[in-house]
Amino acid sequence: MNWLASLSLLSDTTSAVASVAGVLGAIWLLACRKRWYLQRALPACLLGAAAVTLALYLVVEKLWRPFPDPIEIPIYVWIGVALAALLLMVPRTLAARRVLTRVVSVLAALLMVVAAAAQINMVFASYPTVGSLFGLADANSVSLDQVPGPEAGVVTGSPLDTVWSPPPSLRTEGELTSATIEATASNFSARPAQIYLPPAYFADPRPLLPVLVLLAGQPGQPEDWLNGGKLAETMNDFARDHAGLAPVVVVADATGSTLANPLCVDSPLGNVDTYLSRDVPTWIESTFQVDPNPRSWAIGGLSYGGTCAIQMATNHPDIYPTFLDLSGQIEPTLGDRSRTVNEAFGGDESAFEAVNPMDLLETKRFPDSGGAFVVGADDDEYRAGQQAMYKAAEAAGMDVRYSEIPGGHSFAVWSEGLKQQLPWLMQRVGLIS
Repeated sequence: MNWLASLSLLSDTTSAVASVAGVLGAIWLLACRKRWYLQRALPACLLGAAAVTLALYLVVEKLWRPFPDPIEIPIYVWIGVALAALLLMVPRTLAARRVLTRVVSVLAALLMVVAAAAQINMVFASYPTVGSLFGLADANSVSLDQVPGPEAGVVTGSPLDTVWSPPPSLRTEGELTSATIEATASNFSARPAQIYLPPAYFADPRPLLPVLVLLAGQPGQPEDWLNGGKLAETMNDFARDHAGLAPVVVVADATGSTLANPLCVDSPLGNVDTYLSRDVPTWIESTFQVDPNPRSWAIGGLSYGGTCAIQMATNHPDIYPTFLDLSGQIEPTLGDRSRTVNEAFGGDESAFEAVNPMDLLETKRFPDSGGAFVVGADDDEYRAGQQAMYKAAEAAGMDVRYSEIPGGHSFAVWSEGLKQQLPWLMQRVGLIS
């Protein structure tokens, strides 16, 4: 069944098949000839779906605003299509006389729902394969207690690849594991982190590897980097090209829940800053045998996580001197500056400016820091902010680079962004020459 788990959900073929199936489902649901269905049920269901979708839009975008930036209108359209299918399924089933016709009506509605979901997934690219959709465990997953402890002999050097000789028996792929990071200093309620350990970590003697802390977006969870982010695939490919060497990657939770937005600062919303700057590094160093030199540490993230990465890099350059900002915002936000300052900083504008990356870049110098800014070429919501952050970082003395990747605000951009920038990042942290 490996072929089914690896089946792409983002290919043109998949999109076409889902679209055709959805159209066939819609034709069936609209094809009933009963007068009461055409004159009353059909208009009522379509208007009902439109009303619910509009209400959802108003609540999410105007009242609740759980996300810092608006959801694209086409997403709401596809949600409306799915709702219309589910509503139409009821009268279409009641209008049928035979059991088979009723079953077909249910299947037709489900086809439309699947088609809508497929189109939404094409926008975000959150689930690239069937396996990622159903959360199938990676073949190379182990529990934390199965990870080998410290080795007596270690290989050190910078660049590390110039002094490393892989043993003949070195495995070809890394391992994934997960663990809850103790929030001793912050008391932040975080979900379990996802960890990638490269092949070289399991060698004896073991090279002292650099660390890459990754952060997901909002809404999101650490597992997003394994699914849409293709983390294991990217790291295994890199290790294969570099004699088993790759960073130890820890995907930490920087939100606490799927919809939470604690802004990556210490505030009444949660002490995320302390969690990432103290608890996470302390736990990593005490749990894994890695290079403790801050020059060997980097932090990166996508969307909210990208904003968080530049926050850590500007507020704690001594801990994370290297960063990867994938489609991050120009500043941490709950939707607008006023709401952000009021809810997270008690109305104190100066407290916000004291930790805001753009303000720090304009008032301080960061000659020892460096990072990459990556954004989708079609990401009109974030591209200008990324360009402004890049220019400010460059003016503040950072060693930075900027790139645009075809696509919008999606995992198609973020997974490719990590893949493209990984060699440069690993040069900065001393893994490769």
